[in-house]
Amino acid sequence: MTTTLRPAEPLQQNSDGTRSRRYRVCVNSRPVGTVHLGTHPVFGDAVARIASLHVEEPDRRRGRGTVAALAAEEVARGWGCRRIEATVPADARAALGLATALGYVVRNRTMEKALAEIPPALPEGSVARPMTEDEFGPWSAKGQEDYAGDWIRRGVPEAEARAKAANDHAALLPDGHATEDMLFSVLEHEGTPVGTLWLSVRGERAYVFDVEADAAHRGRGHGRALMLLAEAQAAAAGNRTIGLNVFAGNTPAERLYDSLGYGTTQYTMYKPLL
Repeated sequence: MTTTLRPAEPLQQNSDGTRSRRYRVCVNSRPVGTVHLGTHPVFGDAVARIASLHVEEPDRRRGRGTVAALAAEEVARGWGCRRIEATVPADARAALGLATALGYVVRNRTMEKALAEIPPALPEGSVARPMTEDEFGPWSAKGQEDYAGDWIRRGVPEAEARAKAANDHAALLPDGHATEDMLFSVLEHEGTPVGTLWLSVRGERAYVFDVEADAAHRGRGHGRALMLLAEAQAAAAGNRTIGLNVFAGNTPAERLYDSLGYGTTQYTMYKPLL
């Protein structure tokens, strides 16, 4: 039996500048699933993205998904893409196993935690205050540089990484320090600034965009204190859950979030197209 991809629609030119196309996964002309392939809304035509890949239950565990994924890679190569990405839900173990077997690597994962009814208290000697306007400028510039560096170290070309960092900050902070529902805090311990926190409190779900203990004060529990501060601020704003993103290989951060009860909700994976 032969598994192939057959177009289910014309090539779509989308309003965000991406292109995409839906395909049927067929075995000897019999439809057994679907694939939705597109280019990346941030990284552009050089990067493909598998938006969805589905095989019907009777045809699973027969290699259909593997062939469909490999065929999608060939389509992406034909589009001139140099990299392909996919987002896999944490509970989709079969999909995660398939992606790993095909050479996809986890770049980052999204984590989430339900907030407790009683907000946590900060450790003794630690207090938080709002970041000042004067502090915001240097902090923002450093944050963009560090963010771009995270992507560069994980295989994203430098120009793409820097463009993403600039675009993300512009989209998230249109009014800079005064952007609505964004909280910028400095953690002090016994009067000394030891770290910073950027938290979004929009809607029911808070989101930690950036948390960092200063290099000179790491290893003393200030990262944990900053995360407790994030939970307390989120609860005070009426949020029910709090989420964040962590890059693979950031072991101290991964251990901290795991110890605080955050659970992984999805993985973002990528593969170079040679």
